[in-house]
Amino acid sequence: MQEVRVAIVGMGIGKANALAITRNPRGRVVALCDLLEDRMVEFAADLPEPVQMFTDYNEMCRSSEIDAVFVGTPNQFHVPVAMEALRNGKHVLVTKPLADGEEPAKQLVELAESTGLVNMMSLSTRFSVAVQHLGQMGQRGEFGEIYYARARSIRRQGIPAWSPGFILKGGGAFRDMGVHVLDSAWWLLGMPEPVSVTGVAGAKFGPLGKGYWGKGAPPAQEYFSQFAADDYGSGFIRFANGAGLQVESFWASHQPGEVNIELFGTEAGAQLRPLTIYRMNGNMEENATIEMPENANLLAWDNVAGHFIDSILDGTPCIAPLRHGWLVQRMMEGLLKSAETGQEVRLD
Repeated sequence: MQEVRVAIVGMGIGKANALAITRNPRGRVVALCDLLEDRMVEFAADLPEPVQMFTDYNEMCRSSEIDAVFVGTPNQFHVPVAMEALRNGKHVLVTKPLADGEEPAKQLVELAESTGLVNMMSLSTRFSVAVQHLGQMGQRGEFGEIYYARARSIRRQGIPAWSPGFILKGGGAFRDMGVHVLDSAWWLLGMPEPVSVTGVAGAKFGPLGKGYWGKGAPPAQEYFSQFAADDYGSGFIRFANGAGLQVESFWASHQPGEVNIELFGTEAGAQLRPLTIYRMNGNMEENATIEMPENANLLAWDNVAGHFIDSILDGTPCIAPLRHGWLVQRMMEGLLKSAETGQEVRLD
């Protein structure tokens, strides 16, 4: 049986992706890469077979024992790691967001598409059971025209306190959380061309050492004093086909936590959590709640890993290429620029 030998860079989100790859009969994790060796040693104990360990991604990318690389570093390092992998003939799977800005995202896409190698975004929300179910309904025309959507990802206390990459320039709540619901809502809308965005964003909790993950003591001042990103962002995106999308992302807020997407269609509507379809049955309002499988969270990662492996081994057309990540990045950066300037940003 053919198999894909994958290296995992970053022991944060890399763990979920790595375990999904090992659950696939045609996937093998053969190498780990992280600046801290202890993290790799600890995670290697959860893998089914021994792996090589690297603290230098350049050295790792030169290995002939690796076919593909998963990039799970802080945002600021996605592009250099993925580019090095591509230059060494490795297929790449990159966690969200694609980059820490629009221009580096564009440069990575141009390189990836010039190589002919498989390049894919790892998007656990888009590949979740619920979003895929809504997507299939939309492709069958069951919603009619989806003309509007709302998407939000809200935490009450959820600013990451374990890596400064989250809070430095190029990080922030919108690139960390908003990207998930933005990408999925855009995909469910049919990936229309964005023409403009207006937004607000800022940092009301993070720079003060408030709103950090969990309910324990706040992080040390030397951590939160570096805060140079947003801890909330919200905006409205217009598309060339007339559709609109309202999107919100809060790392911290005095509101209950929630992750949801709502679709407004001419024949039916839907919300993601709980997965519910709204339609008319004659003159009667009909609401149908769809029960998710118990292993829905694992299935999302398995769907990502399976599609990546199928694209490499079988030539299956990739449905989440890095180009999608770049287009979503354009919308994110436009929203943040609009917040900074107080002006609408044109994307067309």
